[in-house]
Amino acid sequence: MTAAPADLLIDRPATADGAALWRLAKDSKTLDLNSSYSYLLWCRDFAGTSAVARGADGTPVGFITGYVRPDRPDTLLVWQVAVDSAHRGHGIAAALLDGLTARLAESGVTRIETTITPGNTASERLFTSYAERHGAHLTREVLFPAELFPDGPHDSEVLYRIGPPTDSHAH
Repeated sequence: MTAAPADLLIDRPATADGAALWRLAKDSKTLDLNSSYSYLLWCRDFAGTSAVARGADGTPVGFITGYVRPDRPDTLLVWQVAVDSAHRGHGIAAALLDGLTARLAESGVTRIETTITPGNTASERLFTSYAERHGAHLTREVLFPAELFPDGPHDSEVLYRIGPPTDSHAH
């Protein structure tokens, strides 16, 4: 993995970042785009379980949104991950995920869940390499089969369960 740029700041998102996160998701061409309103709410209500990568000028160049599962307070569900196309390939997504999980480990989060559609190799690599880096067990199973989605063709969503970390990098 290439190290993230030195001038990168991993931070909590602020409400003012909502529009930038919406644009990053829209420009990703792979994420399900939610309403701009939802990104504003996410930055307000789930800033503590999300992270944004800021370039030298403070502009968001990547983000992770997530929440702690209400019935599993040790588990972070990663909702979306996006990095601006001009900044991909520099380890920003991995830095975001490592930074966010390190911050949440302080409140007892030791596991990650996320869903990935088959063929999304960037996300598959991100979460597989995270598990390897942290010596964490990884399992996969279909969570939502394609036929459950009512709004047109949608790939199945495969649930990745990671954790807890077991190596010296563990949180």
